Amino acid sequence: EVHLVESGGGSVQAGGSLRLSCAASGFTNRPYCMGWFRQAPGEERVRVGTINKEGITTYAYFVKGRFTISQDNNKNTLSLQMNSLKPEDTAMYYCAAHRTYCTTDMEYWGPGTQVTVSS
Repeated sequence: EVHLVESGGGSVQAGGSLRLSCAASGFTNRPYCMGWFRQAPGEERVRVGTINKEGITTYAYFVKGRFTISQDNNKNTLSLQMNSLKPEDTAMYYCAAHRTYCTTDMEYWGPGTQVTVSS
């Protein structure tokens, strides 16, 4: 059974940094695509960014230049380094994966970790 578990969320002041991690387990083969999504209260869940098996990353415009996605294939972990955080980055952050392609409609989701940025 596939499991994705996020960690590293918390509260930080604007301008600060946080690093989220996602531990993946249960995959028969490494998924083609993993990514981070977020959902703020009263809003829809949106893509933050993805990384595929070739290591190619994509980012939403609102995090480009501030957030970095990386993966450690040996440890089956996905990370999200968040710098220059803004209050509007406050949201529940989710790790997600798809076995065959990158999409907003991912197959597997973690339970999420809360990030709160105060001004």
